Parts: sequence; C-alpha cells; structure tokens
Amino acid sequence: MSPDPSRHSRATPAAVSSAPVPSLRALSLAGSAWLGAVVVGQLVFAAYVTAFYGGSAVLGEFERWNKLLGRGLRSGEDFGNALLVAHLLLTVVVSVAGAIQLLAVVRRRWPALHRSSGRVFLSGAVVLAVSGLALLVMGGGAGDASQKIGSALNALAILLCAAAAWRHARARRIGLHQRWALRLFLVVGGVFFFRIGLSLWLLVHQAPVGFDPETFSGPVLTVLAFAQWLLPLALLQLYWRAQAGPPAACWAMTALAAVLTLMTAAAVGAAALVLWLPVLGQLAA
Repeated sequence: MSPDPSRHSRATPAAVSSAPVPSLRALSLAGSAWLGAVVVGQLVFAAYVTAFYGGSAVLGEFERWNKLLGRGLRSGEDFGNALLVAHLLLTVVVSVAGAIQLLAVVRRRWPALHRSSGRVFLSGAVVLAVSGLALLVMGGGAGDASQKIGSALNALAILLCAAAAWRHARARRIGLHQRWALRLFLVVGGVFFFRIGLSLWLLVHQAPVGFDPETFSGPVLTVLAFAQWLLPLALLQLYWRAQAGPPAACWAMTALAAVLTLMTAAAVGAAALVLWLPVLGQLAA
C-alpha cells in the first residue's frame, strides 16, 4: 500500500515537491509492513497446506485429511472429492500468485509476469470461491450455520471483488483496478485471517474461551467467520481515508498499522506453533 502524492499532497501548487509528505511516507511504510506480514503469513500457511495435504497424499494416508476438514474425502463422491482437492490446490496457487501481484518491482520491471500472475490469481480466486460455495452446499465446512453463512458471504465477496477488478482492468482504469485487486487479495485471505485470529485469541486467553472446541461453535467463532473478511476490508478503507485526510489522520493510522503488524506477526507465530507444526509433527512421526 502506498500513497498517491499527486492526489493527496497538502502543499500549494507553488510548493509542490516530488518528495511525499512525511505523514504520508510513514503511513505508506506502516501499511506496507502490515501487508508484508500478511503475505509472509499466507505463504507460511500455503507451505503448511502443501506439506500436510500433499505429504498425506504422497504417503497414501488420506484419512488424515478427514480429521481436520469439515467435509473430507468421501467414498463414491468423486465430484465432491475433486472439488476438495481443487480447493486445497488453489489455496496454494492463489497465495503465491497474490504475493507476486503485490511486488512493485514485478509491476515495474516484468509487466508481462504481473499480468500473467494476475490472471492466475483472479481466475484461481473465482474457482476457489465457487468450489468453496459448492462444498458448503454439499455439507462441508466446520462449525455451525452462522459460520457457514459467514464463509458463504466471504465467497460472494471474492466473486464481487474479482468481477470489479477484472472490469476495471479491461477498461484500463488502473487506479480502480488496483483498489479492487487489493480488496480481492484481502477477502481471498479470509480462511487465513480466521486461523490467525483464532490463534491470537487462544494465545491471549490460553484457553478456548467463548467457543466449544468439541463442536467448534460459539460466539467467538461466529464473530471470526464474519470478521475474517469484513475487518480487513474496513481497515483498508480506513487506510485510504487517512491517506486522503489531514496529517493527524495519517499518523493515527500509521500507529494502528504498526500495532496490526505486530499482532499479525504474533498471530502467525501462534498459528504455526498451535495449529500447523503439531499437525506436521504427527505426519512426520
């Protein structure tokens, strides 16, 4: 995330400089730091998905999948099983393609790579959302009805953002395309945000407060099911509003982004220690 000095400079025309306003520069750095923490976390999550589900498949131990998934592999349901495999595979593909999309150096030096990875990211996000909705309809997904509604709305948000990003790209409205593509990146990360949010909650409380771990239901999980995509979108909108506002708003959002960066890093570490590494350890045993 970076400011646009041409739109948001607070200097008079006679005093315009090529250097950004200090508050905008600080905001850009803080926003980039948070986004960087999210990207690193998503790549770690993608590595876990590859190692666990791919490793289980190589070992022929597909029953391990069913211990972690609300709707695992089912005998005689070839279509549903194919959807599940595609969904897991695309989680990895979209995470990598999304990270490439956010690299400014790729956009500047290798525009062809940016365009091709963008097509992979957008089309993968659409298939990911559609397959996720199909799996929900077929009885997939952990948790109660409220969580499944939150996940379904997340999938619909992915489709909406993908359509808008594609439409603006086709019309060469690059600024609007970039905004919708960034929204798409965040809503595609809903599953990731759910997991690190839950991990951070467990890290703070040191116990499953606010939900039943046996049934995987409760008010905390219901809130997370909606916050996993609504909260990142709200934070992004606040960032853009601060970017266009007075210096005080920039500094306030800079402080918030710095806190979010630390929280995201802590949450990713907690997820790795609590959720991902133990599972991989069982696979390696």
